[in-house]
Amino acid sequence: MGVFEDVVINARSAAETVGKEAGRWVDISRLRFSAAEIQKEISKRLENLGRMVYDSRKSGSPVDISFDGQIESIDALYKRLDEVNEKINILRKKTVCPKCGFDNAEDSVFCSRCGTKLGAEQNDQSPAPDASGVDGSNAGDNSI
Repeated sequence: MGVFEDVVINARSAAETVGKEAGRWVDISRLRFSAAEIQKEISKRLENLGRMVYDSRKSGSPVDISFDGQIESIDALYKRLDEVNEKINILRKKTVCPKCGFDNAEDSVFCSRCGTKLGAEQNDQSPAPDASGVDGSNAGDNSI
């Protein structure tokens, strides 16, 4: 009976893992839908703002102060969109390069596309490599 119990335990563990992974993908799908809705609202508000600016310029009237409120609401939507996209990247276990937008593995230190340093380590004070590409930490060490 020991082998049968091991099989049942392994099957149960596999089912739990599959369930967790499926739940993660459901969460990602919900967040992507939310991001699409926010993007749609941003586009709608940008179109309205453009129409207001066009109408204002066409009629020769001065710039309306209500533009500021429109711009602030669009900025708030962009902020929400960034937050949702960050949650998606966390669930996808990806790190997005701030310079080129490439999706890198979560544990990447440098961007695979452009070489930009990623993550919180961007502000560390580690020694920079010199022109030869050696950072000095193992200078004179010829071991491979």
